[in-house]
Amino acid sequence: MSAQKRLIVGLGNPGAQYDWTPHNLGFMVIDLLAERAGIRVTRPESKALVGLGAIAGQEVVLAKPQTFMNLGGPSVRSLIEKYGTDAPATIVISDDVALPFGKLRIRERGSAGGHNGLKSIIGSLASNEFIRVRMGCQPEHPLGDMADFVVTPIRKPDREAASRMVAEAADAVELILAEGVQKAMGQYNRRADLEDESSE
Repeated sequence: MSAQKRLIVGLGNPGAQYDWTPHNLGFMVIDLLAERAGIRVTRPESKALVGLGAIAGQEVVLAKPQTFMNLGGPSVRSLIEKYGTDAPATIVISDDVALPFGKLRIRERGSAGGHNGLKSIIGSLASNEFIRVRMGCQPEHPLGDMADFVVTPIRKPDREAASRMVAEAADAVELILAEGVQKAMGQYNRRADLEDESSE
């Protein structure tokens, strides 16, 4: 097993009223990863719920910050310091309204892209050098209030597609851990690009 623990953070908002909202897709991926690996994400630490275990032969810290989306950065920084890991070994899973619904995008680094949760993490770490798995939740029609959209529950007819995307994102995280981020980027980003081409 790797000596360095891998921190895997799913972004979301605490509280049952936020279940099934686009902003909580990251929480859903952490829950699925935990279920697959037999990890309980219940320990309160660094303003997050945390679970420790192993995935794909690597020691992992699964975390769901409980600070609300826009304020999660200090929680992530505290967990990185506590577990002796670093930003490049961290994987952050978030929603992305700029990405078509159901599509995944994996990046090694980059800007916040207007996502306040990522912005908070970048600010707290003073680094954008962390892996991010972005999950598309772009609305079908232009909306005036995107802030309201991301905290409104996903429509029931769309939940099956959302569940498939959550499972795919969990698969992607497992592939990153097993074979590296380049392999996962090649597989999942290419798949999304091919789907885009076939729909044109």
